Amino acid sequence: MRMNQVTVPCVDYAASVAFYKTLGLVQIVDSPPRYARFECPAGDGGEPATFSLHHVDGWPGADDPLVYFEVDNLDAEYARLKAAGLDFISAPEDQTWAWREAFLRDPAGNRICLYQAGPNRRFPPWRLKDAPEQ
Repeated sequence: MRMNQVTVPCVDYAASVAFYKTLGLVQIVDSPPRYARFECPAGDGGEPATFSLHHVDGWPGADDPLVYFEVDNLDAEYARLKAAGLDFISAPEDQTWAWREAFLRDPAGNRICLYQAGPNRRFPPWRLKDAPEQ
């Protein structure tokens, strides 16, 4: 099984599309004001995951679910996005679980985490010994 896509709510279609393009996602479907789909940059040479926006009325934003996007160099990406005008909830910070994370919200109020984990994403020191490698 592979996870294909995550869809999050949006209230301002144009602002949300611009936000995710600024993050580096490539828009592949444009059905304003209702729906947009993006491809995430392929990091492992496989099929890229997709990410979608679906318009809703009256969405107040939420902390959960929390969407994570992995980047190779979090500090450089943070600097690029700050220079592009995005506001962050928190700057990059090392976590006890061996990831480096920075948080922001999209225009609809969905919480987004940009992180850098390297091999610790799939193979942390506490990984279950009998977990198969896929």
